Amino acid sequence: MFTGIVTHIGRVAAIERSGDSRFTIATDMDMAAVPLGASIANNGVCLTVVAREPGWFAVQASDETLACTTLGGWRDGTPVNLERSLRLGDELGGHLVFGHVDGVATVVSLTPANESLRFEFEAPKALARFIAVKGSVALDGVSLTVNEVAGSRFSINIIPHTQQCTTFGTMKPGQTVNLEVDMLARYVARLGEAL
Repeated sequence: MFTGIVTHIGRVAAIERSGDSRFTIATDMDMAAVPLGASIANNGVCLTVVAREPGWFAVQASDETLACTTLGGWRDGTPVNLERSLRLGDELGGHLVFGHVDGVATVVSLTPANESLRFEFEAPKALARFIAVKGSVALDGVSLTVNEVAGSRFSINIIPHTQQCTTFGTMKPGQTVNLEVDMLARYVARLGEAL
């Protein structure tokens, strides 16, 4: 479980695509403090550390993960938002993020809004009903508040700090991001179906 507060930006340093895909991520994270088997959110995808040394760690991703996320499009040098798993007693600065990506959203537009950038996204139609104004979403692992919703499109504001400390500072229209809808919204919708 995570909070959606990104602590590091890593970069894909190597990719092996035999059987499950293995990604080596270069990072300045203190890898001595990360045990083998630990979970790290990589652009919002919860992945298990299978190898690590100072300056890098490796994770594996199944075909299912590649098909449901943006990881299948990763290349050498791709920037990656990183967050270690939440420990009991840690501050919950964002919202509860599980690292179980629901689908892929597309950046439709970016518009300056004072010092912030207003991003508009297109969500998969099956997930749009779980996205609500003032609700939470995780996009590439970043906990964000929804400003507007119109059909399957929604918008968020990215403040300068978030632009600098995550991959949102380099995103462009047409780019895809991993989308995790708020778990509470999913359960409320399920309960509504049962009534």
